[in-house]
Amino acid sequence: MVNKIFRSMFIFLICSCVMASNAFAAESVTALHAKNSQFMTYRIGKGDILRVLVWKEPDLSIESAIVRLDGKITLPLIDDVQAEGLSTMELKYIIESTLGKFVEAPLVTVILLEPASQKYYILGEIEKVGEYPITKKMTVMQAFTVAGGFTEWAAKKEIILFRIVDGKEKITRINYKDIIKGKDFKYNVTIQADDIIIVP
Repeated sequence: MVNKIFRSMFIFLICSCVMASNAFAAESVTALHAKNSQFMTYRIGKGDILRVLVWKEPDLSIESAIVRLDGKITLPLIDDVQAEGLSTMELKYIIESTLGKFVEAPLVTVILLEPASQKYYILGEIEKVGEYPITKKMTVMQAFTVAGGFTEWAAKKEIILFRIVDGKEKITRINYKDIIKGKDFKYNVTIQADDIIIVP
């Protein structure tokens, strides 16, 4: 009888340990996915300027690498590396993997110096027509403010936003007056890279 009790207690302890271990593993995986999702919030684009540092290997490091029109950067020893479309962490692992053929256990850091690919454009009856960098999350209304506001001839009810979505051009018509009157906030959209805003 005593042996059966001890056996039951032993099995219970083993099961508890296994369940706790699985729960810890699940939490670890969830935390890892959450961490990776943070790294993937920004995708490198053409024109971005990167710094690539290889620990204890100054000859393999580069202070300023511009992502070319073909989406690649050139690094010492390994030549061209695809950068466009990757996060800085993904590029780091690719460089480490490639350098690993020549250097023992390379430790690479990729730093985004200038997100030059993140720009939008405002044309037409606006005070400061031109190209603007996206340095933070901003809306169409904020973009108008950055560009100095409208000229006196602006047709504020007929503003057009051109955007490329999945390789296709999407046109959104914006009524500025409805937005400021609180009638239609859904068109106060967040600006994305390569957006073109036209104020007729």
